[in-house]
Amino acid sequence: MTRIKTNVRQLAVVQICLLFVCFASSLFAQDENYKKKFDELTKRTEWFRDARFGMFIHYGAYAIPARGEWVQSNEKISVEDYKPYVDAFKPGSYKPEEWAKLAKKAGMKYAVMTAKHHDGFCLFDTKLTDYKITTNMPGRDFVKEYLEAFRAEGLKVGLYYSLIDWHHKDYPNVGNHPMRDNKEWDKKKYNWDKYLEYMHAQIKELMTQYGKIDILWLDYSFDDYENEKWKAAELVKMIREYQPDIILNNRLVFNHGASSIKREFTGYGDYETPEQALPESDLVDAYGNSIPWETCLTLNNTWGYNATDNVWKSPEAIINALVNCVSKNGNLLLNVGPESEGTIPQQSVEILTEVGKWMDKNSESIYNCGPADLPKPEWGYFTKNGKNLYAHWTNSMIGHINIKNFKKEVEKVTVLTTGEPAAVSENWWGNSDQGNYFINVKAPTYLTFPLPDENDTVIKLELKEE
Repeated sequence: MTRIKTNVRQLAVVQICLLFVCFASSLFAQDENYKKKFDELTKRTEWFRDARFGMFIHYGAYAIPARGEWVQSNEKISVEDYKPYVDAFKPGSYKPEEWAKLAKKAGMKYAVMTAKHHDGFCLFDTKLTDYKITTNMPGRDFVKEYLEAFRAEGLKVGLYYSLIDWHHKDYPNVGNHPMRDNKEWDKKKYNWDKYLEYMHAQIKELMTQYGKIDILWLDYSFDDYENEKWKAAELVKMIREYQPDIILNNRLVFNHGASSIKREFTGYGDYETPEQALPESDLVDAYGNSIPWETCLTLNNTWGYNATDNVWKSPEAIINALVNCVSKNGNLLLNVGPESEGTIPQQSVEILTEVGKWMDKNSESIYNCGPADLPKPEWGYFTKNGKNLYAHWTNSMIGHINIKNFKKEVEKVTVLTTGEPAAVSENWWGNSDQGNYFINVKAPTYLTFPLPDENDTVIKLELKEE
C-alpha cells in the first residue's frame, strides 16, 4: 500500500512538472511571438518616432455654423436641420498648398486631415454616397488636393476617418447621436451589417484611390462599440493589404491605456493617442518596453472652427508641450480648425509661425530625439539623440542649471542656437556639493535674465564616447 501511494505521489509530481513545462513553453512561445510583433511595430513606426511633430486638421461642413465639430450632437440637430450648413459649404479659399507651407514652416513633419467626421459628410469623392464635397463643388476632391499639397512639401500624410456616422440611415441612435433623446428616432430600424459594409468600403476607397497613405487615424470606440463590433480584424487586414506600411492609431479599441499594446498586437493599432493631455511619463507595455504614442492637442479649446473660442495657447505653451512629449518618447499632433472658406485663423497662423522660428534654431533637439533616462529637472526637460544630450531651459528666472554628476561624461557644452560655448562650473552661490555641474548661457554673468530664448533655451551637451 505504501509503495502504491508513493508511486501515485511520484506520478502526480511528474504530471505537475509536465504541466509546468508545457505552460512555460507556451509562455515562452507567446513572448517570442510578442517580441516579433514588437520588432515589426518598432520598424514600422521609425519615421513617426523620428518626426515627433505633426499637424491635425479638422475641417468640414461644421465650419459653417462655426461652433465646433460636435455642433450637430451638442445642439441635437437633425439631419434635415443640419442640411443647410452642408449645402452652404462651398469654400472658395480652400488652398491646402498654403496649409502645407504653414505646417512645414512650423517645423511639422506630417499631417492628418479629416476625410469624414462624425456628421458623415465626406471631403473625398466617394462613390458610396452623395453626402460629399463633390456634390457641392463638382470636380473637387478635397482629400486628393490635400494629399498632393502636403506631399509636395515633403510631408508624410495621414487621413482621419470617423467610425461614427450620424447621417447614415443604418447607423443606430447610440452614444452621442444627435437624436439620442428623440423617441420617434428610436423606433427606426437599423441594419448594422449594412453600415459596416458601407464603412469598410469607404475606408477601402481611401486606401486604394490616393496613393501611399502614411497614417490612418480612426475615431472612435465607445461602450460596446469597439474591437469586433467594427469587424476590426477584417478591417485592419484589408487596410494592410493595400497599405502594408501604414501606421494605425489605437481607437478601434475603447479603453486604450498605457499597457494596451499587447492587445493591439491582435491587429487593432500601432500607437496610443492621449487627447488634450500630456502623460506624466513615457508610456510602456506590460514588459516595460516604450511604446509609440502621440498627444493630440488643440490650439484653442475646439477642434473644428469655433468663432467664439478665443482661448489661444501661447507659442511658449506649444513649444513646452512639444518638448514635454519628446522627453517622454512621444509625438505632438497639433490641431488647426480652418474657417468655412478654407483659411486657417490668423491667431493659429501667428502661433505656428512663432513655433516655427524656434524650430528653425532648435529642431535638432526634437527630430530623432527621445528620453534621456534622467529625472526631470525643475528648470525644464531633457531630450537625447545618441551621444547628444539637450537641456531645455524653460525657466528664465533661474540663474544656473545643475546637471549633477555629468562632468566626466561631457566633451563639449554649447548654446544650441549660436554654437557658442556655455559657461560651466562646479559651484555657485556657495553650493559646492559633490557632483555639481552648473551651466549658464555665458560668462562672466552669473545670473542670466532674460534667457536668449524665453520660450526654451537649449543647451547642447556632447557626451564622450562610451
